[in-house]
This record gives sequence, C-alpha cells and structure tokens, in this order.
Amino acid sequence: MSAGGRALLDGASVEVRPGRVTVLIGPNGAGKSTLFKVLAGERRPQRGAVTLAGTDLAALRPARLARLRAVLPQSVSVAFPFTVEEVAGIGAAPGHGTPAHIHRALARVELAGMANENYDHLSGGERQRVQLARALVQLESGEGTGYLLLDEPTASLDLAQQLLVLALMRELAGEGVGILAVLHDLNLAAMVADEIVALKQGRVAARGTPGEVLTDARIAELYGVSVRIGWAPATPFLLPQSAAR
Repeated sequence: MSAGGRALLDGASVEVRPGRVTVLIGPNGAGKSTLFKVLAGERRPQRGAVTLAGTDLAALRPARLARLRAVLPQSVSVAFPFTVEEVAGIGAAPGHGTPAHIHRALARVELAGMANENYDHLSGGERQRVQLARALVQLESGEGTGYLLLDEPTASLDLAQQLLVLALMRELAGEGVGILAVLHDLNLAAMVADEIVALKQGRVAARGTPGEVLTDARIAELYGVSVRIGWAPATPFLLPQSAAR
C-alpha cells in the first residue's frame, strides 16, 4: 500500500488469533496505523487480502463485520450531548442493547457510577474508557467471542487506568477474544503481549514473544537509540534514562 509515491506497507502481515494478544510496535511512520486500519477493514489493501475466519473482509457487509470484530480507534468524536450509557450502548447490535449489557461493560472499565453523566463533560481518559465499554458491548452482542482491535488504547490514561486496560485485555484473551493493539509504550507491550510484531518502514522487522523481540539490538534498529533491556520482572523492560542517540 502506498500514498504520494511512498510505500506505507510492503508485504506486512499479521495473524490475530483467538485467545491471544498481539501488539504492533515501531517508530512513527512505520505503518502501524495504516496496517491497523487495513486489518479493521477501514482501508482496502492495494495488494493482498485481509481475511476473517477464511472470508475476505471486502466481502463482508458492515453490519456483519461489526458483529465479528470491534474497533477502538485513537480518538472518537461525538456530535451530540449523549450520556455515557448512550455512547456505550451504540456498540450493541439491534435487540441486544439492554441496560444490563451496558452497565456490565461500564463496570469492567470502572465507570459503573457514571452511566447518566454527559459524555462531553468527561476527561479524555474517561471518554477513552467509555469507548472501550462501547467496544465491549459490541463484542458481547456479536457472533462468538470475536476480535478486538485497539489503536493506542492507553495513550490518554493515567498509570492506574493503563494497568486496568492491560488487565482487561488479558481477561478478554482468556475468554477467547482475539486482540490486536498498537502500543508505543514498550514496557506495556512487554507486559500484555503474547506476540509482538515490530514494523519499520512498512515492513515487519521482527515478530515473536516480548523476550524475542525486545532486545538491545532490535530496539537500536527500530528506533535509532542505544538502550539496555533489563529483566528484573518476568518480562523485559526498558529504562528511557539509559537511552543514547
């Protein structure tokens, strides 16, 4: 896939599997958001194909696709003064948007007492969690366990809420949901991912477990900085204080 004569994606491929968390990482301009939109069905690849359960996404009607996968983009604009409950309920398939579904989703993102709040009056992090609740409602009212695609889901959240989202991603994977997330924070990626796919200049530079991908050499190759990867927790971690350009 290309735009303006520049290749945005070049042979990049990702497999999102039920019950597993796959995380896309890479520097700015690596093609993460483009690949995310292609996998979500928002953009069609110029070459190759995206399939869901063996069916080309291009052959699926939007209503059917919405029952199979939910998408959480980086930002969502709401044009009307909806309540939190109404925004979360947007994700429900016809006949499935019961208050019980919606309140259960809001509780999972720790917004149980805010159903009647005006969405426009919320902080950026609270809005992000409402949108995540909307995606949960969509998954619950869809077909099977489904797939959840998240583009920078922790970007506007404080530390406690970042950990909440990571724990929820692991819970959903344990329930059989296939999860794909774009993350810039490599420590969060290491904490949550079963598989990390690293992109650079539209190509897959590496894929594997966090321990296989997050190495000194690979980070230097991807980001152009020299770091030391540590292993004090059970997963690799990166200290930005140790970086050198």
